[in-house]
Amino acid sequence: MWSHLTAFVAASFLIALSPGPGTAMVLRQSVRGRGSALATVAGMEVGVACWAVAAALGLSVLLTASEVAYHALRIAGALFLVYLGVKAFLSASRPPSVEPPTSAAFRSGLVVNLANPKLGVFAVSFLPQFLPVDAGKGVLVVFALVWVAVDTAWYLVLVTLLDRIRGVLSRSGVRRALERVSGGVLVALGLRLVLDAR
Repeated sequence: MWSHLTAFVAASFLIALSPGPGTAMVLRQSVRGRGSALATVAGMEVGVACWAVAAALGLSVLLTASEVAYHALRIAGALFLVYLGVKAFLSASRPPSVEPPTSAAFRSGLVVNLANPKLGVFAVSFLPQFLPVDAGKGVLVVFALVWVAVDTAWYLVLVTLLDRIRGVLSRSGVRRALERVSGGVLVALGLRLVLDAR
């Protein structure tokens, strides 16, 4: 059991390090303030927890079995990423605004991960590889929660590092560049999700 868990923690950490929509969102929100960045992370992790527990309980297998559900969620997720990207790109040309309410940042993080069917499919294929042969539902749920904890820990480290250099990130030229880059990344990820049918 412990050897399985150790391997799982190491793999989860490597996956957390790989950049994606979450990294782009946290970078963008860090410019606005630590509160927004933390709320975004909280929303993203609730989304990851939902997919991880669904995978542990066997529910996300339904997503892989239903083409209609998968594609509907894929298109919705892609549209939301493009929306966030365009919003970030447009805000680069505006003067810096006050830090947005944390509820909006939380919702953005939550929707980005809940509307990502690839996260569900990934959870279905990732979790079972590390489970002991005789693992029951309780062990599955523990592994799912460990995945969320590792992912959360990485994003908290990232938020802390970005908060330390927020003075630099908040400079108008740097802020505009970050808004444009994160906006471009989010749009590109959204378009990739649309074009990648499976």
